[in-house]
Amino acid sequence: MSFLEYLLEADARTALMERMMQKMGVERQLKVVADHAAVTSRAVDRCRSCGHQDECAAWLDETAHADHPPAYCRNSDLIARLQSVR
Repeated sequence: MSFLEYLLEADARTALMERMMQKMGVERQLKVVADHAAVTSRAVDRCRSCGHQDECAAWLDETAHADHPPAYCRNSDLIARLQSVR
């Protein structure tokens, strides 16, 4: 994998994480949580190290509304915590 391919793949995974936060309705909470930058960085790292990018992209495309992310989502605990902040 070239460095450019790595960067493009990393950017795609970051976009998946952002889409998931929006789909779950927690993007605002993520932006105001204590230590926002570190929390977001760890969430991106979890998404980048996940092996379910294709399934995640399909789920995000096909799901209009959901209360919980798919079972394989490595950020499901974070999402649940952010949902409780509402």
